[in-house]
Amino acid sequence: MTETPLRERLRKALPGAMKAKDRAAVSALRATLAALDNAEAVAPAEDQLRGQAIEEAAVGAGATEVARQVLSDDDVVRIVRAEADEREQAAAEYRGLGRDDRAEQLLAEALVLRGHLA
Repeated sequence: MTETPLRERLRKALPGAMKAKDRAAVSALRATLAALDNAEAVAPAEDQLRGQAIEEAAVGAGATEVARQVLSDDDVVRIVRAEADEREQAAAEYRGLGRDDRAEQLLAEALVLRGHLA
């Protein structure tokens, strides 16, 4: 599976942010890449949610693997934008509570994500 250009840029930016010890960038990139991975997850079938007898269980490496959903470029952009929006909204709430330090951290993370959207 090929990655979208935006997702690829996010992945490539993470090691550099780690080396630079940029906490805001590392946090934003890791969380956003996890959100993208989660968006690709496939919900289990209804019959898999119920218990099975042990002798009916799938056995072996990869026996329970399912194909993941493929995100389009637009899906990836939408998710990254939502992650940035979420941080900005949370920052406003923290600022209202007098937690300016946390608000600044979240705004820095949002800025990192917006920079990758441009």
